[in-house]
Amino acid sequence: MLAHSAVENAKPADAAVRLKQRGSNQVGMRQFNERVVLQALRSHGSTPKAELARLTGLTAQTIGLITARLDEDGLLVRQAPVRGRVGQPSVPLGLNPDGAFAIGIKIGRRSADWLLVDFTGRVRQRLVLQYPFPDVATLLPAIETNLNQLLDGLGALRERVVGVGVAAPFQMGGWHRMLGLTDAQSSAWNHIDLGAQVQAMTDLPVSFAKDSSAACVAELLQGQGRDIPSYLYLFLDTFIGGGLVIHSHLHRGQNGNAGAVASLPLRVAVAGDGVPPQLVSQASLWDLEQRFRAHDLDPRAAYDERAMQSPWLPHTEAWTSSAAKALAQCVVSGTAFLDLDAVVIDGVVSPGLLQLLLAQTREALRAYNTEGLHALPRLVSGSIGSDARALGGALLPLHACFAPDRDIFLKV
Repeated sequence: MLAHSAVENAKPADAAVRLKQRGSNQVGMRQFNERVVLQALRSHGSTPKAELARLTGLTAQTIGLITARLDEDGLLVRQAPVRGRVGQPSVPLGLNPDGAFAIGIKIGRRSADWLLVDFTGRVRQRLVLQYPFPDVATLLPAIETNLNQLLDGLGALRERVVGVGVAAPFQMGGWHRMLGLTDAQSSAWNHIDLGAQVQAMTDLPVSFAKDSSAACVAELLQGQGRDIPSYLYLFLDTFIGGGLVIHSHLHRGQNGNAGAVASLPLRVAVAGDGVPPQLVSQASLWDLEQRFRAHDLDPRAAYDERAMQSPWLPHTEAWTSSAAKALAQCVVSGTAFLDLDAVVIDGVVSPGLLQLLLAQTREALRAYNTEGLHALPRLVSGSIGSDARALGGALLPLHACFAPDRDIFLKV
């Protein structure tokens, strides 16, 4: 299991909030109100001061003072005046994309991604490294090289980077036999504190989250999660992963591993009948890869549009039929424990494959006895896709620096 120290819960220093020294160590009502205004602009887009006052419940005078400070700190931009109404034209204010930056790093079993994300949450630059399985000796230097490449590319704006977020599986070496790896290749990751390793590469504050939890953060802050209070999140990749949102907060669990759906057993354990298979074996893209490989087809098609084209399509349809049945059991089990509003499913798959899987999962749910449950949650497709894990990593420091609710994690 990847070690995770206090770096996991690190928050960017308050000095980064202001990007200047003035008021940087004052965490009070003024700073909270500034964050409320920034959050309103993030949620509603460019907005005139009068409308900001209405949205936030702050007085026009307070809005004027706050926006002046935020403008001075380079966090706002003024849009073209809106004319055509009685009185002076209103000037919408928006977030300055160059006001702040963060870097998200996703370390996966088949690839690593580095994303430079601006203040609006838009990806400005992307670096990708593909590999059969991450080798510690070569990947760690690559993490530092690509991190510095993104930072150096910002030039004078580098000082506006507020932090780095790292997303990786808790058990990078888990299920290694399914990937055809040796015990030595697996165990090399077992005692690495990846967050601490990255922290040693930079003076910026580093946050760490389980990769599927980071993807869930991206969906929570920039996707479907903005309108769904509580949901189970499922992310399809080489191995399926999950996350859990309760009352609009990411629930980490006691060990930061809530939503570990890959380990869900698919049948009751019976003595002498072998160990029950886990969800990971039936609802992961690894299984789809094996189906393609068995018919001499490129297994990498599992991750792109070819999966929904001939000659891959018949094998894709057979996989989605099997995976949907397993996902339906996961949905019913999750509902029994959590009484969810929805289940959000996303992944590194084509939109067509994702919609087919959702449709077949809805159909598979019809076979279950739901007596005693209030209702089954609706199934919703995620809106972020393959960038979700690295984007979620980048959003962790941005959220911690600039959102009114600095901590998106919820421990109960």
